[in-house]
Amino acid sequence: MLNNVIEIKNLTKQFDDFTLNNVSLNIPSGTVVGLIGENGAGKSTLISSLLGILKSNYTKLTIFNKDLKKYEKEIKSDIAVIFDETHFNLEFTPKFIGLLMSKTYPNWDMKLYHKYLEQFEIPLKKKIKKFSRGMKMKMEFAIAFSHDAKLIILDEATSGLDPIVRDEILNILRTFTEEEDHTVLMSSHITSDLDKISDYIAYLHHGELLFMKSYDELHENYGIIHGSKELLESLNDDDIIGVIKEPYHYSVLVNNRVEIQKTFADLEISRPTVEEIMLFYAKGAKKLC
Repeated sequence: MLNNVIEIKNLTKQFDDFTLNNVSLNIPSGTVVGLIGENGAGKSTLISSLLGILKSNYTKLTIFNKDLKKYEKEIKSDIAVIFDETHFNLEFTPKFIGLLMSKTYPNWDMKLYHKYLEQFEIPLKKKIKKFSRGMKMKMEFAIAFSHDAKLIILDEATSGLDPIVRDEILNILRTFTEEEDHTVLMSSHITSDLDKISDYIAYLHHGELLFMKSYDELHENYGIIHGSKELLESLNDDDIIGVIKEPYHYSVLVNNRVEIQKTFADLEISRPTVEEIMLFYAKGAKKLC
């Protein structure tokens, strides 16, 4: 069994106005990894580099323990990728796409594909140019789940779905990763989805990987405190991730919630969401002012 499905070391991609800078990242097998960051942070650039769509510089890039440059075709047969819009010809129907996929993937399961189309209420013989954005995305998920992929990569793929369908997809993704050789890398601005299913969170900010931490570590160790300047000045600087000045108080993200709670037994410390963590890293000051 592989320990890491993806291993990246020192990946850099430079554009005229942006650089994805020296990213090193390991994606453990059998997990859901949420990739977060503001618009333009480099999430899509990283995913495109992983897939060989963009040619980037790196010391190491392996998927399934195989070098991407040497085994790209073999690797991609075990990957399902869903972007924020479909890349199929809009004149195609789901029925015709199923036939195409049966010629593309050796493990294509037509019966399973039809099952998902029915589950997602996707008409088999209707041209996809007549589909709503949500219907197109549901069709993409039906395809992704039907060829025994070992790795599913999602780039803002749930953004066009209503909350009920998104929840259904998240449940399927979680079931998918119950098999230890199945892994999901999921970039999404809907961070509440990542709160529900992520095992790890990787945070890109201005082309830099700020951290990759387990969701349990973030949930258990991080905390948000609201209080006066005098109260928060009593905190250890090393415990503070970011400070946001509100109209009548300060809000502080700390990385040592349990120990702080022991010291200040009556202090209310809330557990942050993924969105709040991202906000404090991106917007918060490092010190009280």
